[in-house]
Amino acid sequence: MPLTLNQFLFLVITIAIVIGVTFLVSLAIQLRKTAREGESTLAEIRELVQNLKKTNENVNEKINELGVMVEASKKTALGVSEITWFLATKIIKPTSKYWPIVFPLLRLGWRQIKKRKEGKRGKQ
Repeated sequence: MPLTLNQFLFLVITIAIVIGVTFLVSLAIQLRKTAREGESTLAEIRELVQNLKKTNENVNEKINELGVMVEASKKTALGVSEITWFLATKIIKPTSKYWPIVFPLLRLGWRQIKKRKEGKRGKQ
């Protein structure tokens, strides 16, 4: 039985509609999966943003603490430099003319102390 033109066109249109509907259904399924993945990704991003905020707060706290430490280090360095300046200008430089006499005496005394310690260790 041969098909008439109307029947043939109806068959072609029906097949095209079935293919189109199948394509749209698969597209809808894919969009649904993509939307679910997008929601889960968005939830992860929110969690990561919260963690990033906490990390930022911690880093800012540590930076503030570090600023205090740097200020304390500056004060310490200033104090040490003042002490070394005082020692160099008020103690070491004025007494430098006596060092050639004092060093050999200190060395002799140190040797005597070491000999006494070694003598006591040997007797025990």
